[in-house]
Amino acid sequence: MNVNQTAGPATARIALIADRSDAVRSHARVPGLLEALRLREGLDLDAYWIPTEEAGEGMDGFDAVWVLPGSPYRSEDGVLAAIRDARENGIPFLGTCGGFQHALLEFARTVCGLDRAAHSENAPGTAEADAVVVPLACSLVGHEGTVRITPGSRAARLLGADRTQARYHCTYGPNPLHLDLLRAHGMTFTGADESGDIRIAELAEHPFFLATLFQPELDGDGTRAHPIVTGLAAAAVEHARVR
Repeated sequence: MNVNQTAGPATARIALIADRSDAVRSHARVPGLLEALRLREGLDLDAYWIPTEEAGEGMDGFDAVWVLPGSPYRSEDGVLAAIRDARENGIPFLGTCGGFQHALLEFARTVCGLDRAAHSENAPGTAEADAVVVPLACSLVGHEGTVRITPGSRAARLLGADRTQARYHCTYGPNPLHLDLLRAHGMTFTGADESGDIRIAELAEHPFFLATLFQPELDGDGTRAHPIVTGLAAAAVEHARVR
């Protein structure tokens, strides 16, 4: 999807990938967070909501891609295409909740060669050997808990701490059976809850590729962006500067 070159050079263009709905709290939070980033951090983002059916048209012209919660998405293929475009072309990427889940799914299919890799929410009845994303043993809808951060990781640098409080609204997460394969192909898991379950994924060689099962956009009262969201915004502005 090409974006008209109308904004000034200091403005970064961000694709918000989701089937936008007022019923999704995460979606309602985004405009306020973008305004807070502009006022508090001087980071100006020109945001475009992209329905999942249109996300497969390409991310050319965007300086960041944020796949927001709201799964099951109307178009799994569109979401996966947008993630792949960001991953392969060095476009800053953030996936939260469903975005995290689909980042793992895209990587498993495209990089790890698991052609039959599936998300159990999108394809109920998928064999465990093929399911990269599976139902959680305990739902995390409305849950808040501590996530421990790997020292030296991008998440640690952004947070400036070795742990953070996280808010969730999900019932699906990564299948432990596939984590070693994902690691072997370059994905790093840099955050886990107190039980050791994976909550953050990164690609270290990418300019900015970060995904969280929790929803940092729900942090606080919405008047100040979470450091992970601020990190995406800063990466987008830098991408716009050098593009």
